[in-house]
Amino acid sequence: MYEHYDLIVIGAGMAGVSAANKAGTAGWRVGIVDALPYGGTCALRGCDPKKILRRGAEIVDAARLLEGKGIDAGGLAINWAELMAHKRGFTDPVPGNMERGLAGNGVDTLHGTATFTGPAKLEVDGRPVTSERFLIATGARPRPLDLPGAEHLVDSTGFLHLDELPGRVLFVGGGFVSMEFAHIAARAGAAVTVIDRGQRPLGNFDPDLVDLLVERSSELGIDIRSRTSVLRVVPGPGGYQVTVDRDGTESTIEVDLVVHGAGRVPELSRLDLDAAGVDTGRRGVTVAPHLQSTTNPAVWAAGDAADTPGMPLTPVAVFEGKVATSNMLKDTTTAPDYDGVATVVYTIPELARVGLLETDARQAGINLDVRYHDTSSWFSNYRTGERTAATKILIDRATDTIVGAHMFGPEYGELINFLALAINLGLTTRQLKSMTASYPSITSDLGSML
Repeated sequence: MYEHYDLIVIGAGMAGVSAANKAGTAGWRVGIVDALPYGGTCALRGCDPKKILRRGAEIVDAARLLEGKGIDAGGLAINWAELMAHKRGFTDPVPGNMERGLAGNGVDTLHGTATFTGPAKLEVDGRPVTSERFLIATGARPRPLDLPGAEHLVDSTGFLHLDELPGRVLFVGGGFVSMEFAHIAARAGAAVTVIDRGQRPLGNFDPDLVDLLVERSSELGIDIRSRTSVLRVVPGPGGYQVTVDRDGTESTIEVDLVVHGAGRVPELSRLDLDAAGVDTGRRGVTVAPHLQSTTNPAVWAAGDAADTPGMPLTPVAVFEGKVATSNMLKDTTTAPDYDGVATVVYTIPELARVGLLETDARQAGINLDVRYHDTSSWFSNYRTGERTAATKILIDRATDTIVGAHMFGPEYGELINFLALAINLGLTTRQLKSMTASYPSITSDLGSML
């Protein structure tokens, strides 16, 4: 006997939970299923716990920047075990709180591995379920690495559960995970190496500002090796020996921990989407612009599991989940609006971006005014002791509107949201500069940046 629903959501991360709650409060019979604790990567194994660990690194960094300027940072250090306990104080209650919230909205919370057995039916650990509609919001997993010794690497989840931080840590890949964790680990006292195959890390960010971040990272003692590949990882005395190649020359690095930060892929491996007649691509379930499967109208997808133009960010996943559910409820074909979505790399200081890169804007034929400022000597950074900061804002001369903004500096992860709002609303720089900001604040710098 099959249990029947109006909607089954597969994946209890932020996209899935927001979608299930929306449909549940609309009166539909909704079930949500996950084999892992409810909360997903962001709340349990990514954005939120990472930001808690970063706070410890921020405190250490802030004190050290003011050494000789009134602060004696001698003896200041991160107690890793206590910081991890502080992190667990947030993450441990998340699954229970989410399940209670879902139940309060009339959503059935199911546990187990969901596998399709037909176009409109699946099994949850052998329990048969049918539904009028399905939303796949299963997120992503670390990309499989084809190298000898890959089994010795820990992923971001493993790093966020370390009871002790080893003294020597190597990160494979130059993306968000590696760069953010590298800055935390370095300020916690570890010797850190980042191995990146590209010309520079963080290839989707402004190269001029990335170069400043690399320089700042090097000052911290982070060894970033670009144009370098990992060949193999083998256990060694007290740790691991990592063999790398750069321009045909091999060398070996001895470390205590190797962390996988070399990208993620959609987590669709257990769903048996062929049984449901659902096509997929490299970036996930193949969907129409309104997030419905192109081959099975009963199936929708959102977040990292969907092949959409959206960036792999939690806010994008959440609004895709809401848009997909709204389309189901209203029988509409609204497409998500991806313009003006900001993204931030939470190194210290942070690197932020919204809109186009300079190269993309020029290729699009935009008559560009590039407004670049070295802000390291501005009062807001002088106050904190930060010596590296800059902004680059791209203006369309024809309309006086912002087409891209790039920032590297303390608290710029907050300031970038003003530029995102401007892009979304089509505000001109003249309009932005007409705002009288509180002073002295980071926002009061915006007019000078423009």
